[in-house]
Amino acid sequence: MENKLNVLLIEDNLIEVMKMERTISSLGLNHIINVANNGEEALKILENKQKWPDLILLDLNMPRISGIEFLLILKNNKSLKHIPTVILTTSDNQKDIDECYRIGVSGYIVKPLKYHDYVDKIQNVLSYWSINEIKS
Repeated sequence: MENKLNVLLIEDNLIEVMKMERTISSLGLNHIINVANNGEEALKILENKQKWPDLILLDLNMPRISGIEFLLILKNNKSLKHIPTVILTTSDNQKDIDECYRIGVSGYIVKPLKYHDYVDKIQNVLSYWSINEIKS
């Protein structure tokens, strides 16, 4: 049985946020998607334990705090490091991929150009995490 997920999407591009919302709607999913436009906003959201997400989808290319910097902060925090974090980015740079896995990312997804492929990837990621026993 799938759980309803509370997902924190950390994405500074409004078009990408709208694409995620459209995807969730088109798939008929009832997951809650909270959006932080950058790492600083995400850290503020994470200050409230009652609002901790079940899953974080993190873009790498953001202003203020990069995705890798945010990931370092998250994984070095004893209270937050357990939250599964999946990179959702346009970067297919092997150095970025290696660094994210070294830090402790749960997955790394390169955003495909075709919308249909994007929908498939998002559906697979959310389906996977919604059947895991991730509740703390």
